[in-house]
Amino acid sequence: MKRASRPDGAATRQHLLDTAGQVFAARGFADATSKEICERAGTPMASVNYHFGSREALYEAALVEAHRQVVSLDELSALTEAPGDARDKLRAVISRFVGLSTSTSAPWGFMLMLREVLSPSPAMPALIEKAVRPKATVLLGLVGEVLQLNPHEPAVQRALMFSVLPCIALMIAPRQVQAALLPAVAKDRAALVEDFTRFVMAGLDAVAAAHKVRK
Repeated sequence: MKRASRPDGAATRQHLLDTAGQVFAARGFADATSKEICERAGTPMASVNYHFGSREALYEAALVEAHRQVVSLDELSALTEAPGDARDKLRAVISRFVGLSTSTSAPWGFMLMLREVLSPSPAMPALIEKAVRPKATVLLGLVGEVLQLNPHEPAVQRALMFSVLPCIALMIAPRQVQAALLPAVAKDRAALVEDFTRFVMAGLDAVAAAHKVRK
């Protein structure tokens, strides 16, 4: 029989998740222990199993939360379902993504996602199904609308990859590397967003024109 949660159960779970995310981001999954997480969170050692079932499940939850910190499904849906032209919606999405890349105080989720991308864990399939795929479906629909192609067309999938993956790379790349190699990038956020949008839109226009000719 499942134990009833205490009134503060949700708050404790979230606190534990935030603490675990910071520890996982700093140490990686292999080196982060439940003991350290609970000590830093100020919770009993049994808290990980009580709230998540296992350290592996806690890490999975932290990855999903990390992806939400980049952009939540609700926020993405709101941007893509707003009234207006599909191109304007895509500009809004790109602006959101690229704007995050210039933030001086990136949340722990960015570092955790970078670790996971560089060294995928057994939790990667769950991350894809729970966090990545629903957002990819939304974005495929939007890019398909811009290209006037079925979202299931291979060209739409390629266009999404060309458009969004550079944004993700900008967001999760260590700030000190960006500052050292490309110091001008973060100095004018508006110009960065505008030029990146021009770059993406020009590429999508070329893809759309090429596929229109083939029809």
